[in-house]
Amino acid sequence: MKAIAANVTRALPVGATLHCADNTGARELEIIAVKGYKGVRRRLPAAGVGDMIVVSVKKGTADMRREVLNAVIIRQKKEYKRPDGLRVKFEDNAAVIVNPDGSLKGSEIRGPVAKEAATRWPSIGSAASIIV
Repeated sequence: MKAIAANVTRALPVGATLHCADNTGARELEIIAVKGYKGVRRRLPAAGVGDMIVVSVKKGTADMRREVLNAVIIRQKKEYKRPDGLRVKFEDNAAVIVNPDGSLKGSEIRGPVAKEAATRWPSIGSAASIIV
């Protein structure tokens, strides 16, 4: 896992639902926790593009439902600013399911992947078809 240069807005708090953008069998995910989050008392932990999160599978195949897994956020609706001044936003919130070490569980990623997530997690960058 590498550091990222962009100032990514943490727009997805605990309880937010995301689309699953890989072919593992999950379709909808809910954020349970944010890995490595250090926050303020009584504040909900929040995550942004490139963050590793703990999710629960809400919709998907029967064997995937109600499973607790690790995931990495690859897209978010809330815009964030890159160091060159460009502001980036996507049309949905999406994540891909990963192993605890950051390697992908699925074999393909549907839709675009943010450059911040692709550079921070090399296995996601190599499986992505479109990097924005």
